[in-house]
Amino acid sequence: MFKERYQLHWITAVLSVLKTVKEMIIPIILLVFVNGVNDTGKWYLDYLTFLIFGFFMISFFITGIIKWKRYVYWFEDNELRIEYGLFVKKKRYIPFDRIQSLDYTEGILHRPFNLVKVSVETAGGSSSLKAEAELTAITKEAAEVIEREIAEAKRKKSVSPETVNEAETFEEVEEDVVPSVQTIFNMTGKDLFVLATTSGGMGLIFSGFLVFISQFIDILPLDAIYKEVSVFIKSGIFLVAIFSILSLIVVWGISVAMTFLAYYGFTVQVIEKDIVITRGLLEKKRVTVPLNRVQSVRIVENPFRQLFGYATVVIDNAGGGLAGEGAKINLFPLAKKKKVMAPLKELFPELQLEQPTIKLPARSKRFYYRAYSYVAAVIAAVVSYYLFPYGLFAFMVIPIIVLWGIWRHRSAAFELSGNQLTMRFRGISLQTVYVLKKRIQSMEIKQNYFHRKNDVATISAAIKSGALAFNAQVKHMELRDAEKILTWYEPKTFSIEREDQ
Repeated sequence: MFKERYQLHWITAVLSVLKTVKEMIIPIILLVFVNGVNDTGKWYLDYLTFLIFGFFMISFFITGIIKWKRYVYWFEDNELRIEYGLFVKKKRYIPFDRIQSLDYTEGILHRPFNLVKVSVETAGGSSSLKAEAELTAITKEAAEVIEREIAEAKRKKSVSPETVNEAETFEEVEEDVVPSVQTIFNMTGKDLFVLATTSGGMGLIFSGFLVFISQFIDILPLDAIYKEVSVFIKSGIFLVAIFSILSLIVVWGISVAMTFLAYYGFTVQVIEKDIVITRGLLEKKRVTVPLNRVQSVRIVENPFRQLFGYATVVIDNAGGGLAGEGAKINLFPLAKKKKVMAPLKELFPELQLEQPTIKLPARSKRFYYRAYSYVAAVIAAVVSYYLFPYGLFAFMVIPIIVLWGIWRHRSAAFELSGNQLTMRFRGISLQTVYVLKKRIQSMEIKQNYFHRKNDVATISAAIKSGALAFNAQVKHMELRDAEKILTWYEPKTFSIEREDQ
């Protein structure tokens, strides 16, 4: 190992400034465009807001340059060591054997300079949404150096000194081995278009718009806006309908464009013992997941995509932070369900990917809708009382809840196959979870008073997903089946008989 210290690329300072401006965009807009120019007769008071804006921008640039200058990294004693800090110098030492993966991101400002952002993911993850460490902008050659250092340290550690001598170890480490690369999945243009057009991005866009508007709610001329909207509505239902349709088309188009840019060129490869996922057009990302860190495989089918035979395959990763791509990862964002089984079997040969066959008893059906129906009936009665007679339409929700409950009951199933548990359940989307016993963190049975009277129970399996857990559960199943699964999960005890010599 060597102790030469490396600095990030100077574009890091620019990215730091842009990030700060992005976080401060709302206060800046309020400061500049709301206060505007005053007419006091004194130039420094007339342009006070712009002077303050300029002061902040200069401060952002200075702090960005200082952060860049003070951020260095180096390799020492089988560790990646980082030193950084604006006012207080901080040091972080990350042992190579704890590093699970290096995730790469190429943004718009990275590509012209052949740079990448490197996110270091460690075993167990961190307690925040961020990676264990981030190198904001380094060259691809520098990223390859980090990979080589980590790989060399792990190879040295894996060599047993009792079985090989030092010369053989040195030759093995120095040998240039080209890793095998196997492409498992490519998203076709058709699949990408279906994913973009059926994504839930419209809701996110509307939510983001409402959040943005809420920042200006105190300064907006609400009375004038209300009068203009009233006049517009009175101008004709047809015109309002046309405007609404055009607005939905625009939002849908934005949603499609965002999804297309995010998932363009989506590719899944296996490089040695790692799953490597690459995607993105403007911002290219590469996420690495060690195969031995995959805790479960989920096939998710929302009702609309299910009609056309499409499904999403999700894996839960034991690394990463609380959420995001480090924990729950879209392995195949969208593909024909019948076509995903072959690549899944190739990736996870130990899993049996058949559909579960053990259904729930008929007597548990009412548990899926009874409580919801009572709540809906009370709400509908209140609405009907205050909005009679139109409030009576609220009772139409009750049969919808009953049908939804019956649908969920029919969808639920499970299967025990050797050391594997398969669970299928539905909220809105149908989820089929395949998990090995050794990957389950904990398991519990839940029963209430009505469950005990009908000999049913809910079984829940906690699966590590990042720093948290994903709970796969089949509700209101046969009690004896739930106890059978719990007994299957319990550790076996072995008796050892010792022979007399």
